[in-house]
Amino acid sequence: MILVRAAGVFAAALALLQSTPQPNVWSVRFVDVADRAGLRATSVYGGLDRKRFIIETNGAGVAFVDYDNDGWIDALVLSGVRLESGTREMATYAPGTAPVSHLYRNNRDGTFTDVTERSGLRLVGWASSVCAGDYDNDGWIDLAVTYYGENVLYRNRGDGTFEDVTRRAGLPTGGTRWGSGCTFLDYDRDGRADLFVANYLRFDLAAAPEVGKGPNCVWKGVPVNCGPRGLPTDTNQLFHNNGDGTFSDVSARSGVSKVTGRYSMTATATDVDNDGWIDIYVACDSTASILYHNNHDGTFTDTAVESGVAYSENGTQQAGMGLAIGDYNGDGLLDVLKTHFADDVPALYRNGGKGLFEDVAMASGVGVLNRYVEWGAGMPDFDNDGRADLMYVSGNVYPEVEAVLKQYPHRGPRVVFHNIDGTRFEDVTARSGPGATTPHSSRGAAFGDFDNDGDEDVLVFNMNEPPSLLRNDYAGGNHWIAVKLEGTKSDRAALGAIVRVTAAGRVQARAALSQTSYYSHDDLRLHFGLGSAAAADAIDVRWPSGRAETFHDVRGGRVVTIKEGAGIIERTNR
Repeated sequence: MILVRAAGVFAAALALLQSTPQPNVWSVRFVDVADRAGLRATSVYGGLDRKRFIIETNGAGVAFVDYDNDGWIDALVLSGVRLESGTREMATYAPGTAPVSHLYRNNRDGTFTDVTERSGLRLVGWASSVCAGDYDNDGWIDLAVTYYGENVLYRNRGDGTFEDVTRRAGLPTGGTRWGSGCTFLDYDRDGRADLFVANYLRFDLAAAPEVGKGPNCVWKGVPVNCGPRGLPTDTNQLFHNNGDGTFSDVSARSGVSKVTGRYSMTATATDVDNDGWIDIYVACDSTASILYHNNHDGTFTDTAVESGVAYSENGTQQAGMGLAIGDYNGDGLLDVLKTHFADDVPALYRNGGKGLFEDVAMASGVGVLNRYVEWGAGMPDFDNDGRADLMYVSGNVYPEVEAVLKQYPHRGPRVVFHNIDGTRFEDVTARSGPGATTPHSSRGAAFGDFDNDGDEDVLVFNMNEPPSLLRNDYAGGNHWIAVKLEGTKSDRAALGAIVRVTAAGRVQARAALSQTSYYSHDDLRLHFGLGSAAAADAIDVRWPSGRAETFHDVRGGRVVTIKEGAGIIERTNR
């Protein structure tokens, strides 16, 4: 009788164990190879141990971008400047020594060459974000870089150099605004990439209050720099591509600038409600985030509140900074990860369809940490098992606080969550190697396969340090496929397009994004893990033009280039 009862208990326990998803083996290890790869220039951004003004705190983005079209992604790392000690003036530098953004060309052997001088990208200033797109449809990726001061549009000449065409393109010059996020998108389906630019807040350095000199200048009892609360907000801008190399300001006419009272940060654009038209989502600091719903007539309406992506799960405002877009639960719909400030957890908005989202951060296990200030984020499939994992980088904006409160370190880890079963995540940071656990005060992060070995790596902006290049040394045997898009009726880079891959009974969705993470740009080759499957059963492409195409039985282990209306035109083994 006792044996029978024990056997029954064991069987019940075994059944419960089998019905409960167990953590999978994590075979991913990150190693920071930036120095040996040649990414050695320091990104200067404000003071080292003290930040007097908010302009010194936010840092900047990075980009994985194939600017020379050789099939190997290159690296762009932005930089800011420093104030002269004890003044409100920009520091002076000897000729040729001022901090600038750096462009590194991929040498195809795990190393990079600094080509900044030749590239024409040498600008000194408070850089914020980078977004990429082919605004003139010539087949070469162009760049927009936002600044405190004046933003810059760089046209890719196709010979390894860029030219500043901001004035010629009719974009604003003169005056001072604090450009934050930006994104290229074809919002009106005319086949040309338009440009959206967010503005963080109105900031007058000459009149800004000093540390601790106001109600929004103290954190945890420690005097710190002031803001953003208490500082005036700004409005966002939309520029329509005229098709002749110029843009027209349609901010008011489109409804974009009508959304007020927000501290706008990272911007990303894709069709979040699956109606065939590209929308814009903006993470906002200390205010409700914005979802510009595309009305199909050249105008937008902010639907963030009714869509469920404006506030936290409890309906409170959050310090939205970074954004990641992906399909973590394999239902073919794009979900959103939004990063926040210390004492708060990220939001993981599950897409329920028809433009409705639910914050499942706590239920999914992503809400187990709240001690770090969270910045750049991504939803790559690091172990190629067909499920999107999560990573965000961290770093406090107040270096002074750590001396008083050790639990709020200035430098933090790169937090990694493994997707266990499409529903729950586990924190695997401690098991992800020194590239994840070594602390830095990081901001932007870009995701892509820089060494073309079939797994996704990470480029990270570090405050007042050289960048990190986190090589993914995945040790498992899962398969993969990557998709590169070329628009014809759509804009050439097919920005905002959604690709869905079906393999081994599992569906995954990814979008081609001009900006994501925090102020950064990911590899435009969309990477999909296939698990044990050697091929994709189907690849579905929803182009920005509204056209839909499907391709069957596509072998993996390579990059597949799909041209709108022409099908698969190139298959490249990495």
